[in-house]
Amino acid sequence: MKKHLAITTLAVTLGLSTIGVTSLNEVKVEAAAVNPQNNQLAVEAKANQLIQTGKSLIGKATYSNSEYKPTAPYKFSCASFIMYIFEKNGVDLATYNEDYMVKQGTYVPRNQLQKGDLVFFKSKKTGTDPDHVGMYIGDNKIIHMADPKQNIVISDLDSKPYYKDSYFSARRVLPSLLPSNPATKSDNIVKLSYDLMNKVKMGNTNDEKAMKFTGTGFVNYIYKKNGVNLGTTNIKEQMKLGKTVARGSLKKGDLIFFNSVKGSSTPTSVAIYAGDYRLIIPNSNGIITRVLFVDYYDQHYITAKRVF
Repeated sequence: MKKHLAITTLAVTLGLSTIGVTSLNEVKVEAAAVNPQNNQLAVEAKANQLIQTGKSLIGKATYSNSEYKPTAPYKFSCASFIMYIFEKNGVDLATYNEDYMVKQGTYVPRNQLQKGDLVFFKSKKTGTDPDHVGMYIGDNKIIHMADPKQNIVISDLDSKPYYKDSYFSARRVLPSLLPSNPATKSDNIVKLSYDLMNKVKMGNTNDEKAMKFTGTGFVNYIYKKNGVNLGTTNIKEQMKLGKTVARGSLKKGDLIFFNSVKGSSTPTSVAIYAGDYRLIIPNSNGIITRVLFVDYYDQHYITAKRVF
């Protein structure tokens, strides 16, 4: 259900977006296409992993709309449960909020759902965003963190009027959040960034041997390891590199620059675009991931550069 989590384990408190999603159910109705570089078997294998992880938490996790605890005794909201099972299987949604999840991936008609799709519901009469999310597991069923009484359950979409009356939308995030096969340079940049999230120390100096970096130093290191020599750890100089990319044309591996004062052209932070609105952000709190929909990043966006 709708939540405003007070998550101390997350490095940055996020403001909830006020952007509506009324258009989601009005877009051209067509089945989500499978990325031709990923075959359907790979998608199904990943979906089965997600389902297995979700089922393994039945009876072990409890509902909480104010706390996220990814270790036993587990505590999840509906959306943080979904985030967790994807994250545990190497797929970063970069958000614990169903408002943002419903903007990722590709719209899927209800009669074309497949395993791993995200299914959204809206029972409240106000607003334009969903207030519940589950994951489709096949055979007309979803697994979800239902409420404080039921906790994690598997529900048939025809079992209660709620699932019909409150059905909102569905999004297919597999395979769009998976790397291509074979992996591209962009995929490798994103993968290395994720792999190093808990292995580097962030600070005011750059020391590759000690794996200590500034934000721009981390970016410079990641790209250099993938054959792209940025040649600078100065954020203003990095923002001059490559080709300027329109916000609506972002691709995985692009660099995005943000200011700390709205409207300023002076960059204060840089992020690696991970595809599907996801950001990998190196800062003093470590390497964190967020979605571009978050108010701060939406409002402090300056420009994006394609450097290879």
